[in-house]
Amino acid sequence: MKSKLRVIEICAGAGGQSLGLERAGFHHELAIELDETAAATLKLNRRNWNVAVGDVADKSVWNPADYSPHNLPYRIDLFAGGVPCPPFSIAGKQLGSSDERDLFAWAVEQVGVIRPRAVMLENVRGLSMPRFRGYRQHVLDRFEELGYRAEWRLINSSDYGVAQLRPRFVLIAMEQEEFQFFHWPEPKNRLVTVGQALKSLMAENGWEGAPEWAEAANGIGPTIVGGSKKHGGADLGPTRAKQSWAELGVNGKGIADSAPMPGDKFEIGPKLTLDMVAKLQGWGSREFSWKFAGKKTSIYRQIGNAFPPPVARALGLAIARALNGTGEVREDQDDSRIVDPIYKFLKDNNSFMTAKQIIDHLSVDLTIRDLQKHLVILEKDFEVERVKTGSQWAYKIGKFKAFIGQEDHSRHAYFEDFAHKVS
Repeated sequence: MKSKLRVIEICAGAGGQSLGLERAGFHHELAIELDETAAATLKLNRRNWNVAVGDVADKSVWNPADYSPHNLPYRIDLFAGGVPCPPFSIAGKQLGSSDERDLFAWAVEQVGVIRPRAVMLENVRGLSMPRFRGYRQHVLDRFEELGYRAEWRLINSSDYGVAQLRPRFVLIAMEQEEFQFFHWPEPKNRLVTVGQALKSLMAENGWEGAPEWAEAANGIGPTIVGGSKKHGGADLGPTRAKQSWAELGVNGKGIADSAPMPGDKFEIGPKLTLDMVAKLQGWGSREFSWKFAGKKTSIYRQIGNAFPPPVARALGLAIARALNGTGEVREDQDDSRIVDPIYKFLKDNNSFMTAKQIIDHLSVDLTIRDLQKHLVILEKDFEVERVKTGSQWAYKIGKFKAFIGQEDHSRHAYFEDFAHKVS
């Protein structure tokens, strides 16, 4: 690294992203985490870090303005975080901006306050689905208004040495002068299987079946799910995930307290220990050594909800190279980055348009009924105004429904009642 790179990390969890970014050369100016046990894990591993505990959107916990160029003698290099996933999760209701836990749009607004040189926000694959095209377009447009260029990409953790697929939808943003040097990290050439990752841990108590088990567990594991505070203990996910684990010789119905012992026999296969789950998440090597605070279920939840450190490291190195101006200039400088042309057209025109006018202007092969269905989806995240003009309806995009810091937003009342259940 040419110079010290400073990062503010929101929703830091137990430190998967934190550790990866540290290994990429970033120094934590501040880490914010709601869960007290996860915050204790951060402090356990990095006693010199400034860790704020509480709701990241509460200014009594931290004030983003304190980290703006107006109040610091330097600029924050990276603003990063893994904001809550339930608003976008395929396993959930996909309420998006109507979910009080949604912090993605709020995080984007803090970029305008902090003015970091780069931004990295990650979430679940669900955010990449057609349901959220309008939401994603709003984010891209907002970054453009703030003077940044932003780009989304679906990243599979297995491409970076992690023995599970674990797809994550990642957004990177920088000012154009530095974004021109940004290139997404190249995947590794070799996949790591569950057997390769866990063979030594399976054998640590002398279980003679470890080599044969490791050879049979020759695939990538399903995504490890940490779950929420509202649901049960530690196990490896829903029925379909357990079936996939069983095919790899793993019993997903719970977490073991220790590795198998000599002479142990299994109908399906051994259960994983917490150390094994952490290894599958990318922890456990000398480079990514980490300790966890709390009891078994809490530790499992911390590990399962984390961003794999090797993936964070790969992305952090790519960001650092761009910030330091190394590497080749990108060739796709004129990419328009339009993911939802219908939303984009209505927003940019800011006037009532009939379905026919929209279709004719965009020159898309779309029926009026298809357009109306698209508007119904957009209405989940935006106010859609409608007026009758003669025999036709005309439409206009109104206010974004997401929480961006409004004092009268329903999120405040929700957190007063349910903050202890949010994870």
